[in-house]
Amino acid sequence: MKTLLRSAALFLGLFLAKSQQLVYKPINPAFGGDTFNYQWLLSSASAQNQFDNKDSSSVNGKSGSISNFTDSLNRQILSELSRKLFQDQFGTTGVQPGNYMFGSLYLQITNTAQGMMISILDTNTGEQSEIVVPK
Repeated sequence: MKTLLRSAALFLGLFLAKSQQLVYKPINPAFGGDTFNYQWLLSSASAQNQFDNKDSSSVNGKSGSISNFTDSLNRQILSELSRKLFQDQFGTTGVQPGNYMFGSLYLQITNTAQGMMISILDTNTGEQSEIVVPK
């Protein structure tokens, strides 16, 4: 009798169970989702962004006039210093093949078939770079 009641309850449960069709609706507006989700997705992506732009001083990425002036002045001073060092090291004859030392930078200048090759080595960090100036 118990098994008959259990099987009747099981069949009765199957008839009363309801189901519905599963429908996928995208969230992203670029793929057909609701356009009101755009702002939420953008703010969520911005919050997860690991690559912050530390160079910009304002929200729109433009720096102020004082910052631009300071950067320009620094570039001019460094340019003038490098020009003075270049003239002191190489004189008026220009760049000649050889080995040169500028602080922690070691330069090796050689003439090759492609042109003048300048090998630069930073002795502090071990970084290396090669520049070929064509003939």
